[in-house]
Amino acid sequence: MTPQHSPMSRPAAPKANSTAAEGVGTPVSRPAAPKANSTAGEGERTRLSRRKTIVATTIGNGLEFFDFTIYGFLALVIGKLFFPTFDSYGQLLLTVGSFGVGFIMRPLGGIVIGAYADRAGRKKAMTLTIFLMALGCAMIAFAPTYAQIGVAAPILIVLARLIQGFSAGGEVGASTTLLVEHATPANRGYMASWQFASQGLGILLGAAVAGGLTAALGPQGMEAWGWRVPFIIGMLIAPVGMYIRRHLDESLETAGTPAATGQRSSIAEVCSEHGRTVLAAILSVLGGTAAAYVVTFYMPTYAVRELGLPATVALFAAALMGLLSFVLSPLVGAVSDRVGRKPLIVWGRVAMALLIYPAFWWLNASPTPAVLFIVVGLLSIALVVQTAPAITMLPEMFPKHVRASGMSLVYSVGVALFGGFSPLVSAWLVGASGNKLAPAWYLLGMTLVSLLGLLWLKDFTGRDIDDAAAHRPDAEPSSRPARA
Repeated sequence: MTPQHSPMSRPAAPKANSTAAEGVGTPVSRPAAPKANSTAGEGERTRLSRRKTIVATTIGNGLEFFDFTIYGFLALVIGKLFFPTFDSYGQLLLTVGSFGVGFIMRPLGGIVIGAYADRAGRKKAMTLTIFLMALGCAMIAFAPTYAQIGVAAPILIVLARLIQGFSAGGEVGASTTLLVEHATPANRGYMASWQFASQGLGILLGAAVAGGLTAALGPQGMEAWGWRVPFIIGMLIAPVGMYIRRHLDESLETAGTPAATGQRSSIAEVCSEHGRTVLAAILSVLGGTAAAYVVTFYMPTYAVRELGLPATVALFAAALMGLLSFVLSPLVGAVSDRVGRKPLIVWGRVAMALLIYPAFWWLNASPTPAVLFIVVGLLSIALVVQTAPAITMLPEMFPKHVRASGMSLVYSVGVALFGGFSPLVSAWLVGASGNKLAPAWYLLGMTLVSLLGLLWLKDFTGRDIDDAAAHRPDAEPSSRPARA
């Protein structure tokens, strides 16, 4: 009987196996693993793209700010060589004034290069800026002195600074916009903070190179030829920055945008549809930029000229500021993603307002290297706490197709009016009043006024800034930051 039943029982096993095989191979279950792997792969590629963007932007922007800021660290030497017909005070005013001249072109550079970034892409704009910065460096590096060609020498220096200012005006807007657009709503503060970190890197490198050369060559060697070396370095490292930026991922889809099709100028749209935001943002920028340029660029000159400290000590104090900015900015940016931009900006500026006068008073009462380092360190921390989130807020306030233009316009105008000429104003105040504490009162006033601008600005922390409704006048900012 058993053989008779075996034909009936044998098909059952294959049928069961067939059913099991079908269960494993059905279209519903089999693609699940590849889909998960695909999602994980896309996430890993996104993370790698963000890291590459951070590294490339930080290195390129750091090199560019090295080129732009090294002039400020060599102000006393350049003054003697290019403005020798004036006394030491006149040389100082003219040198820091020519430093500020570079900022006159920033708004124009911000408008032109910002519009170019919104039309042709962020990468192309950033490649252009680093080329122009290197050109300005080359002009200064090989410029004959006043003793060699007379009044044409300072004219050549001013022309070079105008080119560098034009470049810097477009650099910050394009690079910050690129960082913001590679971020998510939950980590935009961290991503954009690398813009200020990269400025700190450039300042650190510039101050360290200038300080090292001054220590190694002495005053005579620096005046003879040493002052040219940093500008030659800045000129030669530009190709490295251009190569790095060429391999960045573009964040703007240019096809079909109003800027790309020529339907409307991006700057015209920024001014007509976001004019109130632009004015409030410029007002909010002035406190941070004035503090940054006084602490970073005027403080070394102040320490040497007014307090009699060695030039190397003053330059290494500026290097400390750059180091703190580079290290702390990403940490502050990450915190701003959790607590919001405005609270950190307000507390940073309140801290600056409370510290600035006692810091200058202590430095004058006890002009030692240790006190200088402590003062610069404390002011730098207050500066980073307010600036890292502030530099994130600026591009967040504009829609994507005009974001680079809006960011460039606000930042370049604010820096031109209140940042670049802060060393000149500070030096003039000391000379005109005879009060060595005058720069403290100037910074205190700028800091307090800048708080007013924040009242009219929205905090977009955690919001999708590419949402079509995000930048409508009646749109309300989110009350709670997004969590990572």
